[in-house]
Amino acid sequence: MTRSPTSSARDDAWHAHPADEVLRALGTSRGGLSAGDARARLGRHGPNAVPTGGGENELRLVWRQVNTPLIWVLLGAAVLAVAVDRSEGTKNGLVILAVVVINTVIGFVQEYRAGRAIAALARMAPDHATALRDGARTLIPASELVPGDVVCLAPGERAPADVRLLSERGLEMDEAALTGESTPVEKSAAPAAPEAEVAERHSMAFKGTLCTRGAALGVVVETGERTQLGRIGRLLRQVTELDTPLTKALASIGRTISLGVVAISVLMLAIGVWRTTAATGAGGWSAAADMTIFAVALAVGAIPEVLPAIVTIVMAVGVRRMASRRAVVRRLPAVETLGATTVICSDKTGTLTRNEMTVREVWTPESGPVRVSGVGYEPRGALERDGTALAPDSAIRALLRAGVLCNDSRLTLEAGRRGVQGDPTEGALLTAAAKGGIDADAERGACPRLDAIPFESDRRYMATLHAEGAERVVYLKGAPETVLGLCAGDGSGRAIDPEEFHRRVHALAARGMRVLAFARRALPGAERLGEGDVAAGLTFLGLQGMIDPPRPEAIEAVRRCHRAGIVVKMITGDHAATAEAIGRELHLAGTGARALTGHDVERLSDKRLTGAVAGCNVFARVAPEHKLRLVQALQRDGHVVAMTGDGVNDAPALKQADIGVAMGVTGTSVCKEAAEIVLADDNFETISAAVEEGRHVHDNLVKCLAFVLPTNLGLALVLTAAVLLFPFHEVDGARELLLPMRPTQLLWINLVTTVALSLPLAFEAREPGIMARPPRRPDAPVLSAFVVYRTVLAAALLTIGAVGLFLWEYRGAVDAGGEAALARAQTMAVTTCVMFQVFYLLNCRSLRSSVLAIGLWSNPLIYVGIAALAVLQALFVYAPFMQGLFGSASLSARDVAVSVVTGLVILPAISAEKWWRRRMSRRPVRAR
Repeated sequence: MTRSPTSSARDDAWHAHPADEVLRALGTSRGGLSAGDARARLGRHGPNAVPTGGGENELRLVWRQVNTPLIWVLLGAAVLAVAVDRSEGTKNGLVILAVVVINTVIGFVQEYRAGRAIAALARMAPDHATALRDGARTLIPASELVPGDVVCLAPGERAPADVRLLSERGLEMDEAALTGESTPVEKSAAPAAPEAEVAERHSMAFKGTLCTRGAALGVVVETGERTQLGRIGRLLRQVTELDTPLTKALASIGRTISLGVVAISVLMLAIGVWRTTAATGAGGWSAAADMTIFAVALAVGAIPEVLPAIVTIVMAVGVRRMASRRAVVRRLPAVETLGATTVICSDKTGTLTRNEMTVREVWTPESGPVRVSGVGYEPRGALERDGTALAPDSAIRALLRAGVLCNDSRLTLEAGRRGVQGDPTEGALLTAAAKGGIDADAERGACPRLDAIPFESDRRYMATLHAEGAERVVYLKGAPETVLGLCAGDGSGRAIDPEEFHRRVHALAARGMRVLAFARRALPGAERLGEGDVAAGLTFLGLQGMIDPPRPEAIEAVRRCHRAGIVVKMITGDHAATAEAIGRELHLAGTGARALTGHDVERLSDKRLTGAVAGCNVFARVAPEHKLRLVQALQRDGHVVAMTGDGVNDAPALKQADIGVAMGVTGTSVCKEAAEIVLADDNFETISAAVEEGRHVHDNLVKCLAFVLPTNLGLALVLTAAVLLFPFHEVDGARELLLPMRPTQLLWINLVTTVALSLPLAFEAREPGIMARPPRRPDAPVLSAFVVYRTVLAAALLTIGAVGLFLWEYRGAVDAGGEAALARAQTMAVTTCVMFQVFYLLNCRSLRSSVLAIGLWSNPLIYVGIAALAVLQALFVYAPFMQGLFGSASLSARDVAVSVVTGLVILPAISAEKWWRRRMSRRPVRAR
């Protein structure tokens, strides 16, 4: 075995070689390195730190906000406006630039805090470590550890590097954050199997994992990026963050609109120049300069300048609603993406389960099996048989007392939350005893401990000696096979039936439970306890089976996801039997369904893995790279994937997924930084609520698009009609093409009125049945055929109304010899468009149902927006400073009434179209 400083722990297989062979390969001894040798190795291997990487700087973030087709077209329009007309054009250009700046600032602020997942890995590692240097224990910075250093581990300390154990005494390590193992793992200095997965390498203590019991001496075999923690850092850097469905759709819409606007503007510019030259005899350059203002006006009218801001605001409103339901959103697009989710890949430990071991069943030869209800460390529950609560008999009580006395842990209560100080398995034993009416503190006070034999992996049991009045009694717990070999009979004096014993053990284990056996023995006069005292002659008390059970609310949340057409898959580092048992309880897998293991994933090609993932919902014993491949396989199959988790091992898959969901209470900092959403209560049920809010946000986004886009298309059609059909008129002795609206007036409609009316749609209430429909297709466009049809219909009505009224009023005013005929007609056209928006807004509250069906007052903010717009439009029409800024003119009551009635046409027209669509959708399809 040779040492390669660049190879990984997996390649070197340190776990599979005897300890002395590992020491020889590393050129060290059990006495550690000398200080000089350690310095030389530090120069070769580098510091024991996980690289944090760079990250995007502020300028790059700003550039990404600006570098979009819509923004470039707007910037071009602003430059052209200023170049052509230094007075009016400068005003138009500054307004357009203000829009660009606002959108850029909003986008920058939302992304500034993203992308710090790798830096958070450093916080998982300890600052200092105890190492043997020159034969003496020395406290050194953990970053200075090198391969070959011999380090000491004690309870409460984290492993400072990947360590091959040389010796240990009852060592247990909490690896939940790294491997997903729900209980502390027993460690041993004996070699593990060469093919063992990370979670099964009992001879290793991995960097960042926590020592919960015992002590050990080990040799550092990997440091820094070559550790298991460092491998996760490499995976995070290799993961490419995907665009969300919304960002892809909006980018596509932006490109389409931009190309269309540029093409139409150029075409209209050419036609306008031709018509101007023919009508006025002006030169080509002069005509082009005159018509450029029309091109700028067309760009301003056709481009939905407020769309990015409206999308951001709609999602921000969704963020606030999600926060009220305990889901904290870190990146805005995640709000809408969660609503498009087709598959949720969930970690088991702490997500679908509580990460709190719970005794589910106890068994004694005298009493038989007894179920224990309740979940977690809360002492709520009871002993039951056939659904009926029962008081523990003497045999069950003796079994529960043994679990209390042969126990080093205690239950805690902090901030109203029950926890365990010590081993989770022992916490489960204390909780089961409390449900049986046993007070742990009272029992321990009445039967003080005199001595103990701590658990060691070689012995596979723990024993304690107690004073029970004048008697001395030893209690023992451990692996069933080990305890059986130490017992002479059961509590009734009968011999133990080995077949019945093993049948009960296997039945509990098949349900994914960890099984402990308990025994006792009287030791008259004993004050000390030795291994010989428990070598034989014990009385078998019974079995306790425990598991980290599903959250009751998670079971209902999974059902709710299934009703919504969302597939839930459980991915865990735990044992296959445990995963299968939990999967059955959660209705993720049927009876007899087998979990796909990390070893299976490793053997399959990408193509075969994609097929295997589609037919399996439970995955066990998976490493970080396996989780990553599983998410990628689902994405190749066209799914929008949400990945939930709480451990370091989940971070790469969280980052790869379309939407990463981290646990806020038990989640590691690495996990939270890699995720888009953090659940404040670690409750899978909250994910279901977040999906509902995501669908709600998507519905409101579509409503906003359906409201905004007809205005832009309508304004573009108004200007196109002017270029193609409108006559020329005299202005200061010169002939100019008649313009129904000025560029600043277009901006008024596009920015002020559109924003005032579209914002209330962001607060529109959820429509019924939002979680009873299947997820929308991942490739489904935001602008469906229905939305496009509605946009064209509404835009056509706006164009006809605005153009018709403008021409009617302008010609009538000119014929009557009225003053400021053009300004008045333009103001009426603008007011007609505003009234059109007001009445169309009422139709957009539900795209398919009548406004009466959803309730006139279900969203009062609609009427607040209309009232605010009425005030603003009155200022636009009548305030002198606004007339100077926008070229508007005062209107009579008759003028206003005509504009209102013209705009009102949209309400019955769209309502009739809705009625016709509903009627057609209910018509039965005739058989051919």
